[in-house]
Amino acid sequence: MELVFFPPGTPGISLARVNCWDWPRLCTRENITQFPTVKLYEKGGRTLTYAGMWGTEAMLSFIELSRTPSPVRLTTPEEVEEYLSGKSPPLSPGVSVLGLFDSSMREAQEAFVEATGALNGYVTTGIYSGEDAAVLAGKFQLPLPVLLLTRPGSSRKTTIRLSKSSARDMTELIRHALLDPFPEITVGNLPEYFQLQKPLLILFSRGALSQADEGEMRLLARGENRNSFVACWLNLEKTPVGRGILKAYFGSPLPPLPLLIWVNPHSGGQVFAFPSGQSISQTSVLTWIEKLESGLEVPRTTLSDEDWKPRLPAYDFLSRMAPSLPEFTIYSWRSSQREEGAADPGEDKAAEVREDPAGDSAVAEPETALPTGRDLRGTAPRLAAREKQAKRHAEL
Repeated sequence: MELVFFPPGTPGISLARVNCWDWPRLCTRENITQFPTVKLYEKGGRTLTYAGMWGTEAMLSFIELSRTPSPVRLTTPEEVEEYLSGKSPPLSPGVSVLGLFDSSMREAQEAFVEATGALNGYVTTGIYSGEDAAVLAGKFQLPLPVLLLTRPGSSRKTTIRLSKSSARDMTELIRHALLDPFPEITVGNLPEYFQLQKPLLILFSRGALSQADEGEMRLLARGENRNSFVACWLNLEKTPVGRGILKAYFGSPLPPLPLLIWVNPHSGGQVFAFPSGQSISQTSVLTWIEKLESGLEVPRTTLSDEDWKPRLPAYDFLSRMAPSLPEFTIYSWRSSQREEGAADPGEDKAAEVREDPAGDSAVAEPETALPTGRDLRGTAPRLAAREKQAKRHAEL
């Protein structure tokens, strides 16, 4: 993982690392169920768990967005205009969501505030319930309550009418609205679109799309049938795994590109290829989709219906780290005492007293002198050394 450098003058941010092999009780208390895990702790007890991609840019964006109040409470129409224009708050590198409510809509406001907590760190959110909320919503020809989404570098605003007032429904609605209508599929964003449980209309290319193909695909993505499938594209130069996908579909040699594919991994797993002799247009593609859904097209291949399960069963690492025989474990009772005395992950480390194997005296050394990030490597030699030491003591 790359080292993150925060801009000069950025207050209140400290990076720390905890090795759960050395601190199993602490990791159990913090509900660490997988490795690695990144958690953000703030004064006041609020904790956020990072669930994005393991990249410096994505993590830095998460940290910056998590420092913004969620939601930002706006009190005047002027503040609403500044928020929608991207001028406020100052840290808003991603999509901004604004909720407009009437002052009497208490239940909907509380659900929106709860939903913003689940989205904190991934999107900037604001709320306005002033007297002019209905006037602002009227500009977009929608009644209250309503959500407005703005993207950086774009003056276009996406409107979402709220028909359900539960926090869970609002969270899912906002997450779906944040998705690009015509995304470039990568290894990082594929799970977001795969979990929509929709067929994928993928245009495979070698390099950037032509202006004509991109224009027609965007018409498909914004058309009347956009909710029945996901229109997307995949660049083999930026995502080489696409070659393996095409090889699994068509074998070798690979078919000529660009190539339009229809695949529904959630129902049947049939793979269809758009006729190579036809040009890609909104009309021709929709006609082709109607034919394949009616059973008039022959699939090129069919994916296996085998479940995508982990290769190995889940393993409770923390329980294996707990000591069963204190004399034959790296995790000693002294580490246990240090954990019991730790109030939180950011507390100062205490000094440790360890025995000197060459004599009978005890030497106090600060814990920072111990190697950090210790893992299972070298476990066997250390255990063997302890066993020899025990035998030597028995001989004496």
